[in-house]
Amino acid sequence: MLSKRVIAAARSRAFFASRGAEYTAVSFSQGWKVANYIRRAQLHSKTVKVPQMAESISEGTLRSWSKQVGDTVEVDEEVATIETDKIDVSVNAPTAGKIVELLAKEEDTVSVGQDLFIIAPGEGGASAAPEEQKTDPEEPKDQQLDKTIPEPRAPSAVDKQSGGIPPEAPKESKKEVKKQDSKSKEDKSKAPPPAPKAPGNRGETRVKMNRMRLRIAERLKESQNAAASLTTFNEIDMSSLMEMRKKYKDEVLKQHDVKLGFMSAFARACALALKEIPAANASIEGDEIVYHDFVDLSVAVATPKGLVTPVVRNAEGMGFVEIEKEIAALGNKARDGKLTLEDMAGGTFTISNGGVFGSLYGTPIINLPQSAVLGMHAIKDKPVVVNGQIVIRPIMVVALTYDHRLLDGREAVTFLVKVRDYIEDPRKMLLALS
Repeated sequence: MLSKRVIAAARSRAFFASRGAEYTAVSFSQGWKVANYIRRAQLHSKTVKVPQMAESISEGTLRSWSKQVGDTVEVDEEVATIETDKIDVSVNAPTAGKIVELLAKEEDTVSVGQDLFIIAPGEGGASAAPEEQKTDPEEPKDQQLDKTIPEPRAPSAVDKQSGGIPPEAPKESKKEVKKQDSKSKEDKSKAPPPAPKAPGNRGETRVKMNRMRLRIAERLKESQNAAASLTTFNEIDMSSLMEMRKKYKDEVLKQHDVKLGFMSAFARACALALKEIPAANASIEGDEIVYHDFVDLSVAVATPKGLVTPVVRNAEGMGFVEIEKEIAALGNKARDGKLTLEDMAGGTFTISNGGVFGSLYGTPIINLPQSAVLGMHAIKDKPVVVNGQIVIRPIMVVALTYDHRLLDGREAVTFLVKVRDYIEDPRKMLLALS
């Protein structure tokens, strides 16, 4: 009985013979080697699935493929990126080898556990070209094909008569061409004149919202619908804090390799004020109020994909330098798209600094289930009265949006006044004086 390989070879030879001389035996030999390589790769290939991303995330959007079919990868090298409503998840190669097949397209919705791509284990970066140049060692000599190139077919009688040049198509008479030209001119004269173009560009561009933007929109609208939001404002004289920052920023940068900004002062001031007004650090769960003994500050960071709020944990026990280091690290991770779910989970109070973009006034939106959010704004010189004298001082307007279900006006205003007092005299924060 003939082997399966001999039968397959015979069928393939018959296929190429029916297609003419342009399908040579060399082409068949190359096709045989490619098919043989794919067959071996499939026997040892491994299917990689969509990884578990988080308990609350069951699907995502396949944002991009970092590798394509035929590319070689190393162990833990990124192959694809999946976008969720919170973070981007990288799918890495579990072993070194070559990508055999991609089982999903970009912008497809993929679920946890779904087959994503197939990889053939091997050495990363190895080329398959030398292997293709060798004869398959498993192929017996009596089953190897004749790989000589066949002679081209003899010219036919028609080719001899025409000298190898195909006969030209009969030309149309001049009268018929003139008639067609006259008809086309008459049709053009009867056609209505084109409508005048509208001035300016009237184009539109439609872009699909990414999952993070959709989730942000959903959360903001949910906050507006659920919370009884109210905003109170106050002005802060930044003279003392700016003087302290100017005096010590170079020394802090030299010793701790971190820039001393205003965020650390506001974070420290809020942590102290939250201890005195615990309702501003609480949240509602069902019909209960949960008071937190710790302060986890959510710091709003703008990224190309949208606003994220990584958390500085246990801020109540940190100093200025420690807070600045943590905020800088979280900000870099956010801008590089490397934030994890753990970096953004939780949070008992939020600080948003719209002043870096030039905002003078604003009403921030509460980050549920939190009960309040502090909005910082740009510093502007204003005339103020100090000891009966009109002087120019750098003033920042701050806003506190709070959930009136938890905080009354007295508590909210008291909280903001305490923050103002701490910022206007930073020495109070060092001594923990209210």
